[in-house]
Amino acid sequence: QVQLQESGPGLVKPSQTVSLTCTVSGGAETVDYYYWMWIRQTPGKGLEWMGAIGYSGVTYYSPSLKSRTSLFRDTSKNQFTLELSSVIPEDTAVYYCISRDGAGTRGDYWGKGTLVTVSS
Repeated sequence: QVQLQESGPGLVKPSQTVSLTCTVSGGAETVDYYYWMWIRQTPGKGLEWMGAIGYSGVTYYSPSLKSRTSLFRDTSKNQFTLELSSVIPEDTAVYYCISRDGAGTRGDYWGKGTLVTVSS
């Protein structure tokens, strides 16, 4: 089973950029129909899809967040990264990384999530 682990700062100040990295282990995901996604959960909005990046590097972004979101991947390290710029307190959430098999042969694998708090 594929395992994912998020890492990043737990506390950031407004206007800063938060960088979260997800490390993938337990299986090779080096095919073009595999995608790595970021989803966050807030008390007010629930689950919100932020974006996804494919093994090839193709990216997809939520329209509401695309201006502040960047996704990267490093296939040599089995890692992918989310950068969210100009953060505001409303960005406070639990951030999850997810591995998705685009071919539908298995269900999604979720990381445990990491809490990011935006506060002065």
